[in-house]
Amino acid sequence: MKTDLNAIAPEIREEFEALAGSAVEVLPGAEFAAKLAKSRKDKKPLRIKYGADPSAPDIHLGHSVPIRKLKQFQEWGHQVVFIIGDYTARIGDPSGKNAARPRLTKEDVDANAKTYLDQIFRILDKEKTEVVYNSEWLEKMSVTDTIELMSKYTVSQMLEREDFHNRFDKESPIFIHEFIYPLLQGYDSIAVRADLELGGTDQKFNLLVGRELQRQAGMSSQCIMTMPLLVGLDGANKMSKSLGNYIGVSEPSQAMFGKAMSIPDEIMWDYYVLAAGATPSEVEDLKTGLANGSRHPRDLKEDLAKRIVTLYYGADAAAREAADFRSRFTLGEFPEETAERVELNLADATTPVKLLVQLGAVKSAREAQRLVEQGAFKVIEEPDSKPISSHPTDDKAGLARVSLAAGVYKLKIGKTRFAVVTLKA
Repeated sequence: MKTDLNAIAPEIREEFEALAGSAVEVLPGAEFAAKLAKSRKDKKPLRIKYGADPSAPDIHLGHSVPIRKLKQFQEWGHQVVFIIGDYTARIGDPSGKNAARPRLTKEDVDANAKTYLDQIFRILDKEKTEVVYNSEWLEKMSVTDTIELMSKYTVSQMLEREDFHNRFDKESPIFIHEFIYPLLQGYDSIAVRADLELGGTDQKFNLLVGRELQRQAGMSSQCIMTMPLLVGLDGANKMSKSLGNYIGVSEPSQAMFGKAMSIPDEIMWDYYVLAAGATPSEVEDLKTGLANGSRHPRDLKEDLAKRIVTLYYGADAAAREAADFRSRFTLGEFPEETAERVELNLADATTPVKLLVQLGAVKSAREAQRLVEQGAFKVIEEPDSKPISSHPTDDKAGLARVSLAAGVYKLKIGKTRFAVVTLKA
């Protein structure tokens, strides 16, 4: 439910609109407005909580969406509390999962955590960020403390959560430690005295648990703000390292630019707003230019790629990579350094059609067939057996069904997507 801006005090209306902008939900909106007004009156910044489990060493543009929102809070004078979930990462967040996450060791988590801070401070102001590790309080909890925390929620409440509910209906295992995760994340809100917690839409249940636990502890309950999940380069799934559809914030500028040029047209506008920091009015102007023919789609894609690279490497690097990419594209060279690299089982990708589906380049076999027949699937290099290039070029329908062999393929898909695919027998 959208908050009525006319009901908000004029002195904080601009701040509310700026901070709530691009968020999916702010709950409760009126309460958040009241917190902003009190913060302004008391000259005391709100404490904005965000937690990240270092379950992998790298942060990608999907992670940057809420972190950029944190930066906005800093610009409005509020205190960001960044929680490194070094304890909760050992349990594994079940949000959005249809099976239990693999457990990580303390050594794995500690190694990953070392890279997180360098990466988040590419976006956040280090001097205005309070960094804490939740092992500082969770590791000290006794069995009695843990049982007391678990008594705050019922099994039926936990099963209201969509992913748990779906797994229960499918009779998929749900382990007891997975129920504990939202409670521990919620306890973090008590520990850091959060006024608002920020997270992706898949975190809504966990954020609300924090709000409820604060209420039961006699504290002022945090508001929650959910941010959109950024779709990955495959145009279908949430950005994820495990799916290979990501752009890392610490990738070399050349790789970052090249991957940005492969963003599907239909989700380009989301990247402008969520990953490149464009304002809604800027996006409307760009859309108008595209509609009236004054802007070419490829120019817009290059502009987007330059904006993303500029955020992490500066305008000079963005201009350099744009020129380099144009040169490579014009000369038809295969971009070895920027091409995405994927490993697939041959059994799952026995034909070009199945390969395209596995890469997430299309949503269906029918679409993949059409892509091949239109000549948008090109093989730059393949194994010595040459199972593709030896096929007659005038028989595109047959080409879509040709049998692939194990080995390494260099592919061009569409106009700007390049991939090195290893098919393993």
